[in-house]
Amino acid sequence: MPAHPDLAAEQAYLDEAYACLAAMRASTEAAVAVADNAAQEVDSEIARAHLSHRLRTLATDGPALTFGRLDGTDGATWYVGRRHVEDERGDPVVVDWRAEVATPFYRATAADPLHLRRRRRFLVTGARVDDLFDEVFDDDESMHAAHHGGIPDPLLAELERSRTGAMRDIVATIAAEQDVVIRAELGTCLVVQGGPGTGKTAVGLHRAAFLLYEHREHLDRAGVLVIGPNPVFLRYIAQVLPSLGEAATRQTTMERLVAGTALRVRAFDAPARARLLGDARMAEVLARACRQRLRLPEADIELSTSWGSVSVAAADVADAVSEILARDVPFSTGRTALRGRLQRLAVACFLARRDDPAAAEAFESALRASADFTAAVGRVWPSLSPPALVKRVLTGRATLARAAADLLDPDEQALVRRKGGHRLDDEPWTVAELVLVDEAEALINGVPRTYGHIVVDEAQDLSAMELRALARRCPSGSMTVLGDLAQSTAPAAQYSWEAAVTHLGSPPTATIAELGLGYRVPAPILDVANRLLPSVAPGVRPSRSVRTDGRAPRVVAAANADTLTATAAATVADLAGRWASVGVVATDATLPATAGALKDAGVAFGSGLRAGAGEVVTLLAPPEAKGLEFDAVVVVEPAGFLGPVDDGGSGGRLLYVALTRAVQELVLVHADPLPPALELAG
Repeated sequence: MPAHPDLAAEQAYLDEAYACLAAMRASTEAAVAVADNAAQEVDSEIARAHLSHRLRTLATDGPALTFGRLDGTDGATWYVGRRHVEDERGDPVVVDWRAEVATPFYRATAADPLHLRRRRRFLVTGARVDDLFDEVFDDDESMHAAHHGGIPDPLLAELERSRTGAMRDIVATIAAEQDVVIRAELGTCLVVQGGPGTGKTAVGLHRAAFLLYEHREHLDRAGVLVIGPNPVFLRYIAQVLPSLGEAATRQTTMERLVAGTALRVRAFDAPARARLLGDARMAEVLARACRQRLRLPEADIELSTSWGSVSVAAADVADAVSEILARDVPFSTGRTALRGRLQRLAVACFLARRDDPAAAEAFESALRASADFTAAVGRVWPSLSPPALVKRVLTGRATLARAAADLLDPDEQALVRRKGGHRLDDEPWTVAELVLVDEAEALINGVPRTYGHIVVDEAQDLSAMELRALARRCPSGSMTVLGDLAQSTAPAAQYSWEAAVTHLGSPPTATIAELGLGYRVPAPILDVANRLLPSVAPGVRPSRSVRTDGRAPRVVAAANADTLTATAAATVADLAGRWASVGVVATDATLPATAGALKDAGVAFGSGLRAGAGEVVTLLAPPEAKGLEFDAVVVVEPAGFLGPVDDGGSGGRLLYVALTRAVQELVLVHADPLPPALELAG
């Protein structure tokens, strides 16, 4: 097939764009040098930080600089790329994909070309233009030739590329329904339901990049927080935002967010206890336990100093406590307020007996320094530490009974209770308990840090208490909440986005959007996985794949249970010789033996926290596989995923997760009979 006649001209334009980018970088490097030598140290440091950030965004060795061109009906031409590039006159050579002028690149259709005459897509390797694909909007033949089944050739080419250990950005191939989500207003609390391969993770990250572009000053100051399900996932997505020129975000997990630096997870909850500790009722239990630490005086409070003694009426103290509680301030703030109020009441009592302002001032000064006064405040409104409060609730039968009265029944209270450590440092904290400590921190000391926008992925697995923890860190309600209810597998997971929004504080801007088209998983694989949905997630609409071609899942039967993992290892070895990335998903029951079989077969692999460290093969437990993708996936003993009836269907949903990680080839290795829904897979 002959090369496109404009290929050389477009290559020359791209070469010029790179030359302009290099000139911008050289100019910025010179500015950094000037800032280094600036006379004012503080100003120099600020300028240098700003310029250094800009310098990082001007790298010339990153992904393709431009991936498309727009020709308007008005004669204007725009090249769309990952960042803005300008020439020496300041005229745009490449426009940032987030700029308004670039919107038609993602949304123009034959029915509504958005004032475009032509959209040109590039296939680029490094700085080389390999091919061009034109869509001339008033030429039906051109529109048909540039697509297969409605999907642009560049998108198909991208989807067919081998996967590595890191997620790539999707700026060149953002679909229209994804672009609508990405460009939603900052103030929106946007919940995005999307099945496997619909690109919801990438969409959430690109939305963060778009908002940082649109609201740079505000979000640089307020911050953007990205929450992922585990460290493996965070490593997988780590380069997406930097590749888009955005590094000013904090990326962490819920466990790290709530644990901070002082506490560590030392134990694990049984599912039933984790489910109960994640229940929203626990917020009220803690709030009650906090308030119940208050002790209203039964008698007037006597306060003595070297300047005399006063008696503050118990009723006045009670009124002060009631007024402070009505303000709904953090507990420690309330204690400070009571101290000030009690001080003023004492001074008023002093002045009522002795009308001498100078003496009253001396009395007040002596009162503030008095240990007697501090003790009196502490008896009414004691100081509390969040971990100590939570420990008291979890380990104190009487404390829990008072705080949980009419909220938790006796069996539930028994499930909450556990033995305590000798010291707070020795407490066997679980993740769900640390979420309670975070709630207590907010009750006692207020929210430690808030953000201008939060992106949370795999949100369907967050408990009500975890959602509360995120909501209080984003008082504006500006959030991107990503998930798939069909993949709800955690003990306290969400099964309704409406309920999740309630736990997020019911922000008035809350909107639920759905991504219905899958781009990653081929249809023959997705169609098989979707057979599980009627039983494991009956309320979830199955996704459809744009990749109508592809390999059907392959079934490999082991001779018996004793040869299961050896058969799996041989299958993995074969796939590792043909694909750049192979995921092996096995349940806890088969994971150790599978690891041993891979070692015996001489197959190098990464696993757990080391996943994504460069090996072709990655061995994962089902929850660790969430959000990841591999060229090929081997699922070991599918029937073993299905737990008892009382597991709430999470085993079936974990199997659904495992089946939908492959972008090219899926193999089911089994000794036990396959689940009925998958029998036709062979």
